[in-house]
Amino acid sequence: MGVKIVIDSSADVAENLKGKFEVVPLPIYFGDEKFIDGVNLTHAEFYGRLKNSEQLPKTSQATPFDYEEVFEKIVSAGDDAVVITIAEKLSGTYQSAVIAAKKFAGRVYVVDSKTVTLASGILAEYALKLAERGIGAEELAKELETARERVRLVAMVDTLEYLKKGGRISKTVAFAGELLSFKPVVSVEDGEVKMLGKARGAKQGNNLLELEIEKAGGVDYEQPILLGYSGTDDTNLRKYISDFSHLWEGRKDSLNIAEIGSVVGTHAGPGAIGVAFFAKR
Repeated sequence: MGVKIVIDSSADVAENLKGKFEVVPLPIYFGDEKFIDGVNLTHAEFYGRLKNSEQLPKTSQATPFDYEEVFEKIVSAGDDAVVITIAEKLSGTYQSAVIAAKKFAGRVYVVDSKTVTLASGILAEYALKLAERGIGAEELAKELETARERVRLVAMVDTLEYLKKGGRISKTVAFAGELLSFKPVVSVEDGEVKMLGKARGAKQGNNLLELEIEKAGGVDYEQPILLGYSGTDDTNLRKYISDFSHLWEGRKDSLNIAEIGSVVGTHAGPGAIGVAFFAKR
């Protein structure tokens, strides 16, 4: 008997780890067209459609049935499951997982990551390491509920266009921001998106990213670290890594990088970069 780690497709993980998780995909709607994230809509296809769409796509939550199918397969094989979901405050997916798990009491444990994208990705990677050590599902879930308090996510958005389309900012603010080359820097704290600052240009934005990492008490390099980018061009992220290589203490060539998927990409648009890490205790 082992423990399988289940995530939803809002969690972005390093390429070399993708086959190690059970993934529950979320649906995406471009108008009346429905797609299943990562199943019949690839990363490149999503961003291609996003660029050409006048209206933002809509993402929806996974259903209890979606989870029940996955749980049935895991339990039938003799394993237990620990489920890590997108923050409950951001999606009803957590509740769907909880509802489905009731049928598998004592075998399936659900954890609200209280975050999204790269940050839930490193929490899942941490869970994978615990599972590989042979830690039981119940104990593993409890450890994740403690560990999630140290997970940090800091990101910089390259364009205000998609925040404007989604109604997160006004057209006037977006116009002024684009004119002055504002780059919003944000984080996710306890399941809520927080604006940390507006940088004038990418260089100042990268400096602000570094400042926020310092505010968090620094990076715990013994735990998973994940950097990511939205869209299909990683130029902004590569420049950030190069300019701030001192942060990674000689780990520059071995850093894990992930593509930021549709759930966050819908609002961030292409060109965003992010860093997820465990803060030092």
